[in-house]
Amino acid sequence: MLFLLSMSKNLIIAIDGPAGSGKSTLAKNLAEKLNSVYVDTGAMYRAITYLALRNKIADDEAAVIKMTRGLNIKLQYKDGLTHVLVNGEEVTDFIRTAEVNAKVSDISRIPEVRAELVKIQRRMGEANTLVAEGRDVTTVVFPDAEIKIFLTADLDVRTERRLKEYREKGDSQITFEEVKTNLAERDKIDSGRAVSPLKKADDAFELDSTNISIGDELNIVLNKINKIKEKV
Repeated sequence: MLFLLSMSKNLIIAIDGPAGSGKSTLAKNLAEKLNSVYVDTGAMYRAITYLALRNKIADDEAAVIKMTRGLNIKLQYKDGLTHVLVNGEEVTDFIRTAEVNAKVSDISRIPEVRAELVKIQRRMGEANTLVAEGRDVTTVVFPDAEIKIFLTADLDVRTERRLKEYREKGDSQITFEEVKTNLAERDKIDSGRAVSPLKKADDAFELDSTNISIGDELNIVLNKINKIKEKV
């Protein structure tokens, strides 16, 4: 396997793709290999969604915007998990529920919410080599990233992956069809929203993870990064 032993400058590696395509797994593995900062932008939107639901304002855009502007959001990656702290409160255990999943696309398409979180995400990339993943990191957050990846996978495969996550968290009630319907709806909302829609950047490398292992996926991307790094 090829990998980068050193970097002469900070690099931004941006990964976009639909829910369940494997972005988080790929980003975590890359960050570990490259000894770089890992930024899970989706976790930030999930935190906003969780707080909006908890405060019973999820259907009040103005209230969500006001809340978001008063938040201090920090990400800490440790022990294989992205820990999300909001104003010092850890909300990690509450942001990946079915309830949050069902609402996060609605919250994340609010322009003012996206603008606030993009500011935070860009600050994270100012002084660090980082791996960022989400829905618009290659097109909006880091449009000048040296390495851009668009990760995809078949809807049924993505559904199986997300269902496995629910089962591992102890949710035995949600069904395959319910998860599939939710993912399909999120695809529709994320790709169709007016602000920062999910789409492949013109200069992004597209990788379909449907039929390849996590190890092979990582090797493909590391080789791609090395080739690009030679030109930087």
